[in-house]
Amino acid sequence: MQTQAQNWIVLEISGNPYYLGLDAFLGQIPIFMFTLAGGVVADRIDRRHVLIGSQIVQMTCALVLALLFQFGVVHVWQILTLSFIVGTAQAFGGPAYQALIPSLVAKEDVPSAIALNSIQFNLARMIGPALGLLALTRLGPAWCFYLNGFSYLAVIATLVVISTSFRPQSGQGSVLSSMKEGFSFIRNQSAMPSLIVIAFLMTMLGIPLMTFLPVFARDIYGQGPNGYTVLLEVAGAGSILGALMVASFHKGRQKGRIALINLILLGVGVIVFAFSRNLVLSYVVLFLGSAALISTFALISSLVQEITSNEMRGRVMSVYNMAFRGGMPFGSLLSGKFVEGFGAPLVVAVNGALLICLGSYYLLFRKKVAAL
Repeated sequence: MQTQAQNWIVLEISGNPYYLGLDAFLGQIPIFMFTLAGGVVADRIDRRHVLIGSQIVQMTCALVLALLFQFGVVHVWQILTLSFIVGTAQAFGGPAYQALIPSLVAKEDVPSAIALNSIQFNLARMIGPALGLLALTRLGPAWCFYLNGFSYLAVIATLVVISTSFRPQSGQGSVLSSMKEGFSFIRNQSAMPSLIVIAFLMTMLGIPLMTFLPVFARDIYGQGPNGYTVLLEVAGAGSILGALMVASFHKGRQKGRIALINLILLGVGVIVFAFSRNLVLSYVVLFLGSAALISTFALISSLVQEITSNEMRGRVMSVYNMAFRGGMPFGSLLSGKFVEGFGAPLVVAVNGALLICLGSYYLLFRKKVAAL
């Protein structure tokens, strides 16, 4: 809900799609910068406590943004600053969150847990835009941020009451030495480096489509906030389908091969969406492309979790998180710059072509991932 309102307002205030990319960049770059330290913290401190602190910071930023809108003093630089602070909180919360999931379920159920987590996340992506549209059009932008801010209270309360099987051990050595242990573990797992590279490039090339949906809604399809909301709803519904698909066959083999095939299909879908001028066709392609994106993400994440030992999980997931989330700011910033000169459709289509090349390369020539 907040992302929907924030993207639309940034575009309205600035009138320049570059600031959409810049806002996404500043929201994600702290994850690239600080998530390795966050992984060490997740292995040394109760992961619930790390998550609670992260949620409190994000809640505060949402409420500050709501007050800025409420009093009519909001500027683009303020939104960009708060995005950076939220990204910093997520840099520490992300590894703790991902490392916490396996401690809540049995090992054989980890892929299903990741898929179900994707479902609840994408249900929020469907419900959020609908609520966001009502708040944005009926109550004003401030209420999108108020509602988001207050929603963190439920998350914080849940984290307080749950119990986990993980008990952090006292940290040995410096933070830097702990990071080195994490990198050494990753190097010694044959397919792990490839999984991390795929995660980085997949988000760098795939996420800009979602970043520039407001541009497609307004400039390509001639739609307002209602049309943008429908696109978000369609993408959320497709993501749920992708997560359900992963949950249904998670105990089967060849998860790596299926992930790479989905990556290729995602690239095809992105290209078709970029050049489509038929709104119904665009809905269908966005739905299927979102399913491919989330299923690929869930499969790659589950493979990383399966390879990783529990005592190294925070550090390994911090590297994975840095790759997966780190690809987003670079992709958004670069794509935003090119969108200024070449337009969103061409830039998004080029990203789709590169996704096809990425999936094909690992499927045909680097077969360690396909063999998993």
